[in-house]
Amino acid sequence: MILAASAFVVLAAEPLFLLVDTAVVGHLGRDQLAALGAGGVVMTLLAIIGTSLEYGTTARAARYFGAGRVDAAVNEGVQASWLGLGIGALAVLAGELALGPLVRLVVGDDHAVAAQASSWLRIALLGLPGVLLVLAGNGWMRGVQETKTPVRIVLLANVISAIASPVLVYPLGLGLRGSAIANVSAQWLGALLCVLAIRRRAGAARPQWPVMAKQLIVSRDLVLRSAAFQAAYLTAAGVAGRMGAAQLAAHQVGMQLWNLIALLLDSFAIAAQSLVGAALGSGDVASARATAWRVSRYGLLAGLGFAAVTAAGWSLIPAAFSPDGAVRHQTHLIWPVLVLMMPAAGIVFALDGVLLGAGDNAFIRTVTVLAALFGYVPLALAALHFGWGLAGVWAGLAAFIGLRLVGMALRARSGRWLIVGETL
Repeated sequence: MILAASAFVVLAAEPLFLLVDTAVVGHLGRDQLAALGAGGVVMTLLAIIGTSLEYGTTARAARYFGAGRVDAAVNEGVQASWLGLGIGALAVLAGELALGPLVRLVVGDDHAVAAQASSWLRIALLGLPGVLLVLAGNGWMRGVQETKTPVRIVLLANVISAIASPVLVYPLGLGLRGSAIANVSAQWLGALLCVLAIRRRAGAARPQWPVMAKQLIVSRDLVLRSAAFQAAYLTAAGVAGRMGAAQLAAHQVGMQLWNLIALLLDSFAIAAQSLVGAALGSGDVASARATAWRVSRYGLLAGLGFAAVTAAGWSLIPAAFSPDGAVRHQTHLIWPVLVLMMPAAGIVFALDGVLLGAGDNAFIRTVTVLAALFGYVPLALAALHFGWGLAGVWAGLAAFIGLRLVGMALRARSGRWLIVGETL
């Protein structure tokens, strides 16, 4: 539970800042809120390897930690940090070169929103190496069950940014660009603190290409998994953008709330990933199996709790993000889907952590790709073609969660993921 509590705080901090940022930008106007949504989708697409790097590092470090090889576990973090810095720099270059087409892919022909999104992205892209360094840092610290340092890092970085965002946007008059500056500041401050943390633990900090090559191999299936996520999210945002600025703005509000709740539910997955990896690294199959079902129950209960709170906030929560009546109306249309997904999502994310901790990456990749191709993407496109509106797009997200739930529950029950050993 200490691991889950630590992960809860770490996972909650950034999406809470993004919710504050969304509310601040939402009061600038409908176009600015829609632009923030479009820019956020592009940023997530360019940081596609980040989550894979984080989860792959946790799994490898946890197995070494379980086998009593702490130095090797920490070295996983060193090498993941080098990878994050290099890949992040390449992502900045790619993003700056392809910025125009990427923005148009999301917003379509809405030139006002496209101009605002491009202005935000020109600055926000500079934070991508910092994002990947923080994810690598979180990965190795979770693997060695370090609970306090990630909490300190993420709270300090995001509290400072949450204060800076409204000041930069309003009194200093920077508008949407102020939001981007606040984002970049948080990302690089967090990155610096993660680098200092690993320097205190690691004896050597030189790149080791064989270790990085193994990390990339482990991350390969997770990158494909992330690609399925981003293809689905990009399709959904593109459909919402073609429905209108109000729909894209409401989609941004809904997705930030969903991301917050998903990451909070993911705290059980993070704990499961570390515990399952350590158990299998030490050869304790019974403990790994017991952890799987225990965190699934916790995830279900947490999902029910979040669903109740979100349902109660039907009127108050959307109003906090935008004074625009059209945006609030569109947000209310997706609210029932948002609420109903949460209990199932609690189980899905818990089992995700279990299978990630076991290194069952190929299966996770396959079930995610299939759920995106046969659930989320076709329903989102159908919503545009048949005029189902934003609620139809979100029905696609619900199908995505449902299909993954069935696949991962069957896999967890089969026991084929219970493979022991100190390395993946």
